[in-house]
Amino acid sequence: MLRGSVVRVHTLLKSATGLQNGLQPLAAGSTRFMSKENTETDAQFDQRYENFFNNPQIDGWDVRRGVTDLLGHDLVPEPKILIAALNACRRNNDLALAVRILEALKNKCGSKVNEIYPWYIQEMRPTLTELGIPTPEELGYDKPELALENVDDM
Repeated sequence: MLRGSVVRVHTLLKSATGLQNGLQPLAAGSTRFMSKENTETDAQFDQRYENFFNNPQIDGWDVRRGVTDLLGHDLVPEPKILIAALNACRRNNDLALAVRILEALKNKCGSKVNEIYPWYIQEMRPTLTELGIPTPEELGYDKPELALENVDDM
């Protein structure tokens, strides 16, 4: 009984894909063409993103696209890349995006946020001061906006 069912399914699949006429199926399997080794060094990666954000013709959409692409990688970007991105935000007068970059940086730090994030802010502090960009903590974004006081603490 099982053999008969398998033969019927096989015949049905052959007729559906056109194999009984000697035709090859259009998509018999998928092939992924990608390299197994990274051909770009860390310095080249950093330089590529720095050049992207330092482009004087960059607009707000391109800055957002670059930041999304950068944060999609499994890494925390170097401060010099983030400084270039913050300068691009300033050239486009986009303070909201600059603050979102800092929030995303804090999120990318993961479980080591207390070790990594303060170092990043320390490294970027001169640029943040020069551009007039407040950190999310200075804006109060690290605390819930509508948080109520705990009744047990009253």
